Amino acid sequence: MSLALLLLSALPGQTPVAEQSSPGGYLYQPAFCVDHELRGPARPYVPQAGDIYLSTEDQWFLARLGHKVARSGAPHHSGIVFAMPDGRLALLEGGPDNTSYIRILDLIPTLDYYCKFKRVWVRQRGVPLTPDQSCRLTAFALATADKPMAVVRMVLQAGPFRSKGQVRTVLFGRPSAAHFDPNDPQSLRRAYYCSELVAEACVAAGLLDPRTTRPSSMFPRELFFGNSKIRYIDKHLDMSAWCPPARYTPWPGSEPHLRPRPWIDGDGCKH
Repeated sequence: MSLALLLLSALPGQTPVAEQSSPGGYLYQPAFCVDHELRGPARPYVPQAGDIYLSTEDQWFLARLGHKVARSGAPHHSGIVFAMPDGRLALLEGGPDNTSYIRILDLIPTLDYYCKFKRVWVRQRGVPLTPDQSCRLTAFALATADKPMAVVRMVLQAGPFRSKGQVRTVLFGRPSAAHFDPNDPQSLRRAYYCSELVAEACVAAGLLDPRTTRPSSMFPRELFFGNSKIRYIDKHLDMSAWCPPARYTPWPGSEPHLRPRPWIDGDGCKH
């Protein structure tokens, strides 16, 4: 979720990609840690539908401070991998590269591009999607592509009218995809922000429980750690079908130097 949009909405546009992409990228060893450590050895990344992409933002003030005000932290952005109708894997992402629309992007070129100025992680599916789950995820992605970002609701997350809270989360923010019909996706919301989009996609595909999932109360940090400061989410969020987050890079040793700012990013490990 690019919380730069909490204070500033960018013009719509496509995400630039690397001029030369890796064949599939590499993942370092997984760990529930938001930090700058690269835990070797690296291994080739073999993507599959249902993988979750997570990243930090490079904008110091708007993106990082916005998450801090919203009582969250890094990672600041997320998306989900799905299979296109022709079988190619793509990335569904809300507001890629600080734009204001949901887009479908080429997976590996996009991840390689982000690695130039962000920390990127992937939570791989430990349990592969069934054909039906993959079809439902594809239908959701195609139905939400090119919808606008939910800028107003993002702004509200940083103020007293946020939907996320110990009581509000229980009462509000139920998924619009709870009764998703791939043949008639009219029940979906008009707009989403990025982590909300990922949670709704997982509900639509049958990967998260529609009765207890609260997409509007979830930030990328919940998707990263699989837990939350909100008791309701912490109790009901089950991400055991995903592997722990693994740092992504186009090639081992190609990572740029990124200045650590743990005081605002909230870097740390799950204990």
